[in-house]
Amino acid sequence: MERNEISSGAGIVTGAFRNAMTDFGLLVKFRLSLLVLFSAVMSYFIVAGTQFNWISVLLLSLGGFLVTGAANTLNQVLERDFDKQMLRTANRPLATGRMTVSTAVLLAGVMALFGISFLSVFNPLTGFLGTLSLISYAFIYTPMKRYSALAVWVGAIPGALPNIIGTVAFEHQISLYGLMLFAIQFLWQFPHFWAVAWLADEDYKKAGFSLLPSVSGEKDSSVGLISSVFCVALVLLSGAAWYIGLTGGVAAVILMGLNAYWAYSCLQLYKYCDRATARRQMFISFFHLPITLIVLLLDKLF
Repeated sequence: MERNEISSGAGIVTGAFRNAMTDFGLLVKFRLSLLVLFSAVMSYFIVAGTQFNWISVLLLSLGGFLVTGAANTLNQVLERDFDKQMLRTANRPLATGRMTVSTAVLLAGVMALFGISFLSVFNPLTGFLGTLSLISYAFIYTPMKRYSALAVWVGAIPGALPNIIGTVAFEHQISLYGLMLFAIQFLWQFPHFWAVAWLADEDYKKAGFSLLPSVSGEKDSSVGLISSVFCVALVLLSGAAWYIGLTGGVAAVILMGLNAYWAYSCLQLYKYCDRATARRQMFISFFHLPITLIVLLLDKLF
């Protein structure tokens, strides 16, 4: 009997721990945080080349993840009542009441404190950029989403700052190459996010969010056309980077081809205006950013 009670108690503890970790992953938007972390670390590797340091990689990873997690947590604190109204966010711990606001704010504070401290080990500028990213995402982009589609432009800034943070961690300054990486991720976010917003438009509108770029605010064909403009801007940026000597010719050709294909996919959404083409535009974005950063890393190394 005692053995069964011990086994049952251990099972309860294990289950509670598993549920707590699941809620923490939802709170910090684990997959999104990993994407942000990937951008920062890859940007560090690109500029550092063979001079990278594993301790620096660890500090950057921890700092970047914690700052991003803090920003995402504060985002959910501010949007908890709206999250309840959307199918895709209704199961978040704050929306369901599984976690209290005070607990979430405490976790955000601890993550922000340690995350910014880790980034500041590199230099004050890295810590400042991490702080700027957190504040602009949580306290400017998040409330602005309910009032204007221009929030996407504001949110693209903290969304692209990890690239500069990664380069500044090694270079101790904002370099031209760092600005190029920032520009790539800044432009990338528009066709990526608008494809997501097109697919989730009905859900977003339940909570009062209108984030599409069309004049009407509806998911019409103009979303694909406007998205393609940003892909064309990425084509031009790839060519300009080669012209001024930031990248080699092979990398430029690959990136120009990749961005041209994405532009074509966006134009398909403009032409057909259906979920299948919107989904294709979104899925291309998932592969686009990692491929771009890997191409630039190989370009630097070889």
